[in-house]
Amino acid sequence: MTPPPATAPALRDPSLFANRELGQLDFNFRVLAQAQDPAVPLLERLRYLCISCTNLDEFFEIRGGSVRHAIDFGLPAAADGLAPSVLLGRIHDRAAELVDAQYRCFYDEIRPALWDQGIRLLQREQWTPDQVAWLRAHFRDEIMPVLSPLALDPAHPFPKILNKSLNVVVLLEGRDAFGREGHMAIVRAPRSLPRIIRLPDADGDGDACHDFVFLSSVLSAFVDELFPGMKVKGAHQFRVTRNSELIVDEDDVDNLALALRDELLGRGYLRAVRLEIDERCPPDVVRMLLDNFELPQNAVYKINGPVNLNRVVQVYDMVHRPDLKFRPFQPRMSRDLEGMFDAIRQGDVLLHHPYDAFAPVLELIRQAAEDPNVLAIKQTLYRTGKDSPIVEHLIQAARNGKDVTVVVELRARFDEEANLGLADRLQDAGVQVVYGVVGYKTHAKMLLVVRREGRQLRRYVHLGTGNYHSGTARAYTDFSLMTADPDIGHDVHLIFQQLSGLAAPLQLKHLLQSPFTLHTGVLARIAREAEHARAGRAARIVAKMNALNEPQVIEALYAASQAGVAIDLVVRGACTLRPGLPGVSDNIRVRSIVGRFLEHHRIWWFANDGAPDLFCSSADWLERNLLRRVETAFPILDAAAAERVYREGLANYLEDNQNAWDLQADGHYLRRQPGKGEAPFSAQLALLDDLYA
Repeated sequence: MTPPPATAPALRDPSLFANRELGQLDFNFRVLAQAQDPAVPLLERLRYLCISCTNLDEFFEIRGGSVRHAIDFGLPAAADGLAPSVLLGRIHDRAAELVDAQYRCFYDEIRPALWDQGIRLLQREQWTPDQVAWLRAHFRDEIMPVLSPLALDPAHPFPKILNKSLNVVVLLEGRDAFGREGHMAIVRAPRSLPRIIRLPDADGDGDACHDFVFLSSVLSAFVDELFPGMKVKGAHQFRVTRNSELIVDEDDVDNLALALRDELLGRGYLRAVRLEIDERCPPDVVRMLLDNFELPQNAVYKINGPVNLNRVVQVYDMVHRPDLKFRPFQPRMSRDLEGMFDAIRQGDVLLHHPYDAFAPVLELIRQAAEDPNVLAIKQTLYRTGKDSPIVEHLIQAARNGKDVTVVVELRARFDEEANLGLADRLQDAGVQVVYGVVGYKTHAKMLLVVRREGRQLRRYVHLGTGNYHSGTARAYTDFSLMTADPDIGHDVHLIFQQLSGLAAPLQLKHLLQSPFTLHTGVLARIAREAEHARAGRAARIVAKMNALNEPQVIEALYAASQAGVAIDLVVRGACTLRPGLPGVSDNIRVRSIVGRFLEHHRIWWFANDGAPDLFCSSADWLERNLLRRVETAFPILDAAAAERVYREGLANYLEDNQNAWDLQADGHYLRRQPGKGEAPFSAQLALLDDLYA
């Protein structure tokens, strides 16, 4: 790979590159805006609020943790010139704004609206005497038996606090049975306890009642029962978020699986990065907690309400109110599932999830496992979900005597433990399990089936932009391609050989592969559009992805804009490119789409003077994807399929004026509104219309 020029012009000016951490944090404001949109069904608004909260948790666990790590180890500033300490301060300020907006949204908008619909999230002062009596009995019978309060004294040092667990710091007065003076205790809520409790109605029927309380409120209300004979002067809930990025020196371990198992044992107790605490907690107690967790003052977030607001999402499933949720739809089944090999051999099969069912992909794997003519199956697995039918099919294929090779990425963030488990199951069934390449996550989504047909062997391939996960296929937008094209099959075969064995860089005919040809391939195609524009030929770039931050790609896009290339980018999350800068990026437009489904597919279209290139990919235009992972980008060769990908996956989103946010030159996003005489248009709803009919 060719390194960037040492004096690349755009890189001289850090102002041309926004910070990726702040960009990712700002994405949560766009999610929160969905919770504040009265056009969105009420329980879906609640779900969006909770998504913004869980996104913020993950942000601190990964991005915030990385910045804290940089400060601890004296690492240099980021590409945009921000020192880690300065960046951490900006993160705190922006995150504090987001937290304040989340709680205002809950208390001022969503909670009152739910109340109007008969769904009541009760605060302590709203409990009736009958409810207090029921909750006290519930506390004694169901909660108190699993609690282990811990006094803080020389014999009882501060306990270990698990990542994102609910805790209460209790201030006490008086002496216990041993004559010890009470000062302070910690009560930890085990994760076995539900965080939302449904109250029974007057007839004692819990399922029919839509009155709920937070576990944190119940703990605070009845915590005095844990300390008989002592006076509780205060009870304040808190939660600590810890760095969750597992760090394994792959060059210095003999067995990656064993090393990851060891790391996972301590993940819940890694370096603290954030403290959320009841805003009424006395300053000296807050200071004590910060000192214990070795956190600075700007790591504390004082909360007016439950510190685990994201747990209110449980109400979404506990309340059966279809009128307050998105209208259900049935994904289209584009073809009869019998005879998948015949169908693919007759022509490429393109699926657009979630509008097209994921069932054909599952059925292809099932038929491959059962077909006596199938000799081998090779597949990458990054995330599969719990009880995945794909794993069962692969195990059955091995039992049926087929050669099955699976590349399991153990380092899929937050799925490490699940992937270790499925790797064990596959190996026990006789599947050859490969853990990928040291130093490079295998993020590519590939399936290869080798089948004997008469006197020849034919390869059948599935390539996708999303994971082999039935759950996310119902909630994420992704493209799947199933093809028997011999050249694509040969390319995929070579990549699998490289992953499972030792091989030099490959000469692929159609696919681009990182860390070898993907980055250079993208740069070459952007440069080609710039050359077309300078020569007065048709030149345009339209691309869609989750995030964009790779400096050389951004520099190439700036140069193409200056050459006159019209560039439209649909970037859901963080984008460190700045559009609309005079003389730099005048011809670049960037928008983010936040709607019912998580926008997840990656599509790149280059006009190429009337002979367009169109690729789908597992990779975003991020430094890690293009340079430090195993990824693929695959062309859509069938003209009709390519036209469909462009129409549904790109042009459709450029027309959206309901869920689209336009990135401004100063880094802020403005929600797009229909122009004068322009009808409202939602890209996702347009694709759902046929499924509602």
